[in-house]
Amino acid sequence: MIPPIDSLLKYDHPLLVSRNTEKKSAKARALKVSPQQPISTSPIPSPPKPKAIAVDVTKQTEEILNAILPPREWTENSQMWIQQVSSTPCTRIDVVHLQEQLDIKLQQRQARETGICPVRRELYSQCFDELIRQVTINCAERGLLLLRVRDEIRMTIAAYQTLYESSVAFGMRKALQAEEGKTDMEKRIVDLEAEKKDLERQLNEQKAKCEAIEKRESERRQVEEKKHAEEIQFLKRTNQQLKAQLDGIISPRK
Repeated sequence: MIPPIDSLLKYDHPLLVSRNTEKKSAKARALKVSPQQPISTSPIPSPPKPKAIAVDVTKQTEEILNAILPPREWTENSQMWIQQVSSTPCTRIDVVHLQEQLDIKLQQRQARETGICPVRRELYSQCFDELIRQVTINCAERGLLLLRVRDEIRMTIAAYQTLYESSVAFGMRKALQAEEGKTDMEKRIVDLEAEKKDLERQLNEQKAKCEAIEKRESERRQVEEKKHAEEIQFLKRTNQQLKAQLDGIISPRK
């Protein structure tokens, strides 16, 4: 693990935990990180003095800080280091310095002023953790309440992120489905156009056949009409000849 990067959260100086990277028991690590006070063999102690009460309050504050903001650990050159958050009370100058450092880091890391920006979110998260640390030193209950607010904000952001990712995945699925549907529709359009051309070809063939049949029937009808007219003319001439012959036969008898 590489050494942690610089953070807006104020830490104490790093402490060397072990000189090798071998895994050790939790009890041994606890003894190295937080050495126990020697057991006193004296009789029953006298009532605690105000100084002892102040030491207990400081120790309790440190425990609360370690619970809220866990120490960070890293390995460097086969040595394990640990760094706890600072329990030093802050002043107004520290708050002003924190604001200045926040603005500087926002500019150095080129965080976007609007929209979604992981860099800006990370820096503001570090700044909020530093504010929680400062408030916890003065009032542990207020610090715990701010911790609840921070966790609620993170949970809300995580929910929005999950919703965003699911909406993006849904949009991608819909886009793919639309693309597949578009391909199917394009294929169907090509098939329908081919079918249309085939039907138009069949229609043209049928029209040509119909015109040929009409032309052939018209010519046949003309031939039949001409033949019929000739037969009528022949029959009329025959009738006239017969009538003339009949008149010639009847007339001499009178």
